[in-house]
Amino acid sequence: MAEIQIIHVPGLGNSGPEHWQTMWQQQDPISIRVEQADWDNPVCSDWVETLQHVIAEATNKEIVLVAHSLGCMTVAHWARKYKANIKAAFLVAPPEVELNVELKEVMGFAPFPTTKLPFRSMLVASSDDDYLTIERAEYLAGLWGSEFVNVGNKGHINSYSNIGDWPEGKQLFSRLLAEAGL
Repeated sequence: MAEIQIIHVPGLGNSGPEHWQTMWQQQDPISIRVEQADWDNPVCSDWVETLQHVIAEATNKEIVLVAHSLGCMTVAHWARKYKANIKAAFLVAPPEVELNVELKEVMGFAPFPTTKLPFRSMLVASSDDDYLTIERAEYLAGLWGSEFVNVGNKGHINSYSNIGDWPEGKQLFSRLLAEAGL
């Protein structure tokens, strides 16, 4: 049986020390993080190529992606261009990149990829996220063939949400892994 490799795909600005994604990575020392060259001025093609490089290094492993915010867009754009042994993707709080965009830095990731992801995925969204309405999150889940989960009022599901290492997210992630046979 192949080894599982968890790859964390942070969004704009990277995930700081109080972010659940950083905490999860610290709790799982064999997981790795995509390190973008420029966290504050993202270029879609650069972020996709960096993700591809990290995935390519994980040869002979079953890969699980854990993406937050713009990392979700990076995964979706990556999936349009590349294939790999991805078993599942946990996609949390993708941002709006097309309509009434709050974060101008993410506009280079428009339009939303409309291709169904070729692996099992779960899109987790908050009903009061400033960067994407819950309706648009559900729309994205439909486009990508992802299971949609609304976790209620948790903002952008980041360090400002005061969720610590996000136990609810761990339960959802465990369910995704079980459904993927991992």
